[in-house]
Amino acid sequence: MEITAITPQKHDAKRCNIEVDGRFFCGMQLLTVMQQRLKVGSIVTEEQLSALQLEGEKQTALDKALTHISVSMKTERDVRDFLRRKGYLQAVCDYVVEKMKGYGYLDDEAYARAYAENAGARKGGRLIRMELRRKGVPEQAIDALPERDERGAAEEVLLKYLRGKTADEKTLRKAYAYLISRGFDYDTARAALARLRETDEEV
Repeated sequence: MEITAITPQKHDAKRCNIEVDGRFFCGMQLLTVMQQRLKVGSIVTEEQLSALQLEGEKQTALDKALTHISVSMKTERDVRDFLRRKGYLQAVCDYVVEKMKGYGYLDDEAYARAYAENAGARKGGRLIRMELRRKGVPEQAIDALPERDERGAAEEVLLKYLRGKTADEKTLRKAYAYLISRGFDYDTARAALARLRETDEEV
């Protein structure tokens, strides 16, 4: 591979972008580029650039990743995607992820539990699991989630949906479909509607 451009980064004067064969390849510390005498026209391998980036930027990448997760919990894939957008190569991503796991800052099972607990008041288990998969949470972490009694949550979601509406049969059919779309299973949705009818009869 041939380096075809080395340009300074706009938001970090200490780093530059390296293009290989006419396309962006990675970011790298300017000091590393100078020390290794990398220049346009240099012939390199992916392994060489990966090793240079790891040696020169692993601590910087770790610091950036720790700042990234300081606002809210993140999955391993979230962190990897964040680092790739910053121009870090696979070796750096692997280093950072393993360090963060070792510190206890990255735990997909803990993330899945926290996400399910937070979303459980307004979503059913099917939808929660689907969203966790989209976020890159591994299947074993999703399978480890404890079973929840979703009847209370389904009833609350149903009441909010019906607020300001007339609870006729047509509306209730739409409400049932809405509960299914929110991830509640068929039995839980039917039970929520049955409980609503019982309450109306008691009143």
